[in-house]
Amino acid sequence: HVQLVESGGGTVRAGGSLRLSCSASGGVTYSKHCMGWFRQATGKEREVVARIYSDGRTHYADSVQGRFAISRVDANNTLYLQMDHLKPEDTAMYFCTAGSEVSGCSGYWGQGTQVTVS
Repeated sequence: HVQLVESGGGTVRAGGSLRLSCSASGGVTYSKHCMGWFRQATGKEREVVARIYSDGRTHYADSVQGRFAISRVDANNTLYLQMDHLKPEDTAMYFCTAGSEVSGCSGYWGQGTQVTVS
């Protein structure tokens, strides 16, 4: 079965950087699945942060455009989210997802990794 395991979260000061990683297994492949990062802050709804599609296209939420970069390495089935110029409002639990484009790249979810920006 599909497994998505995130890592790389932590606490950082405003203006700093973090890189999140997501290790995918259980049949997730670049050719069949798009992948993404979502986040949920306390008391707020879950929202999409970024997606990367099978053809390499990427999509970012307006709030992170120009600061975050999503990428994937097929050789080791790993998804990344490079986060620069972090702001306190980026504080949230970040989730790695995979799925069909119809599902919004979110048919499968990881357990999440916490990012706190002070």
